[in-house]
Amino acid sequence: MVTAGARRIVRRSTAGAPALPASIHPLLRRIYAGRDVRSATQLDYRLANLASYTSLGGMDGAVALLERAIDAGQRILVVSDYDADGATGCALAVRGLRLLGATDVAFLVPNRFEHGYGLTPELVENAAGLAPDVIVTVDNGITSLAGVDAARRHGIEVLITDHHLPGAELPAAAAIVNPNLPGDAFVSKHLAGVGVVFYVLLALRARLRQRGRAADVRMADLLDLVALGTVADVVRLDHNNRVLVAHGLARIRTGRCVPGISALVELAGRERDRLAAADLAFAIAPRLNAAGRVADMRLGIDCLLSDDPGTARSLAAGLDTLNRERRARQAQMQVQADGMLAGAFPEQDPPAALCLYRHDWHPGIVGVLAARIRERTGRPVVAFAGSDGATLRGSARSVAGLNVRDAIAAVATRLPQVVLGFGGHAMAAGLTITAAGQVEFATGFAAQVERMLGPDAGTDVIVTDGALDAADFTLATAELLAAGGPWGAGFPEPSFDTVFDVTDRKVVGAAHLRLDLRPDGASRAVKGIGFGLAERCDADCGDRVRAVFRLAVDEYGGRRALQLVLEHIERTGGAAPSA
Repeated sequence: MVTAGARRIVRRSTAGAPALPASIHPLLRRIYAGRDVRSATQLDYRLANLASYTSLGGMDGAVALLERAIDAGQRILVVSDYDADGATGCALAVRGLRLLGATDVAFLVPNRFEHGYGLTPELVENAAGLAPDVIVTVDNGITSLAGVDAARRHGIEVLITDHHLPGAELPAAAAIVNPNLPGDAFVSKHLAGVGVVFYVLLALRARLRQRGRAADVRMADLLDLVALGTVADVVRLDHNNRVLVAHGLARIRTGRCVPGISALVELAGRERDRLAAADLAFAIAPRLNAAGRVADMRLGIDCLLSDDPGTARSLAAGLDTLNRERRARQAQMQVQADGMLAGAFPEQDPPAALCLYRHDWHPGIVGVLAARIRERTGRPVVAFAGSDGATLRGSARSVAGLNVRDAIAAVATRLPQVVLGFGGHAMAAGLTITAAGQVEFATGFAAQVERMLGPDAGTDVIVTDGALDAADFTLATAELLAAGGPWGAGFPEPSFDTVFDVTDRKVVGAAHLRLDLRPDGASRAVKGIGFGLAERCDADCGDRVRAVFRLAVDEYGGRRALQLVLEHIERTGGAAPSA
């Protein structure tokens, strides 16, 4: 397997950061300073601190459209994306609109393999058969020019709620709510699709309350869905998103969530009362996403909409089965990708960006595959699957410092005959290219990444919060850091780099590395586990190593103990980490 050609540990700088209150633990003060927390108000997660819906553009038109539909008893059809953000946003829209008085709300989710992404004309034809008066898109629609035109020809009004970056032209929808439209004044540009829907519902409730209605409707009761979708979509956890996620997690921990989420938490074997954002990202979201990847996301939405615990458990079990299928297919694709890379670059470093393709790869899993290859190589990755023989559909995953959507856009400008369509975020994107232009795209993409990353192209930059003192290797510190979140994209979970003596090592489960590590100045070693790091045992693991790690709580066998989750190890003697 090709691994990253170079690794550089960089410590977050806290220079110039204002002093945070002494009531905050010194270690947390240092960590927050490294995440540009300038005042204690950025750590205040009360709902009153949410940015106002009044500053989000397009809201007046959206509320007026929905208000008319509710008053007239019209049929509202929610059209969502087929990922976890779309599924949670769809469930939120259906539940929220019903709470606010809509009597006829249905949903339609495209099948990834039949309809493709977004509100396409083909999907509108299906939707028209359901006779909606209004279509509300969730987590899609901002580039659906032809789909919106098709809906208008059927006499259907369209409200677009989305967070993806728009193209040069906007759809001719009745209303559009998207914080990333040019000139929009909303302070949080990182809302997930489910977050945009939540804000629309807040504004609609406020309008209805002005008319003496919806007085007892609490939108906060639906924040469990918002938290799951926000974390699952890996959007930046700015202060506004952290408020949403913190309250959603609190609801899940206390059992005040929809039965579908409770069932997924139980199936994943997670302790509900200690659930963290990372559990949503790595245990709950994959099970929900599996429906859209290998089958039909309707199963996931039905799970989130069910109010019967028994039905929700049955639907969640179906999602768990699909996730096992997804993992098995992904493992096979991983082996194939490893072989392709080893054969293509037997002795030299791979280029600054990687493009991989096999005609038989599953189009719903190439995104996960790209993420895994990115993690192991430190390079941006696009993985493609064949569709109709003439085109390839790909999914891209990026590295820190690279906006992969912008990189693809630059390639599309140079190769318009190759790149047929694209969209996405800074860290993830989707695209369609011509099969004949595969090599040309790969070359152009790698060159563009080199231009954008400069000297860091091809280098796996590992950012940490610095060294950890020997006295801080305790269970109490791990619990302190866990409570200091929510952590996630853009507000990463604390990680540290420290030099250790290795007192014991072994490979467990074929692929994982178990180390006993004693930091300088400590009298005893700490258990460490490096998932997927077994292959580095001989090359990178001597008697003394520098390790990058996170503090975690190991609850195996009913006892709680400190454990280090190793992200990187290297023999000492290399360059010291830079600030």
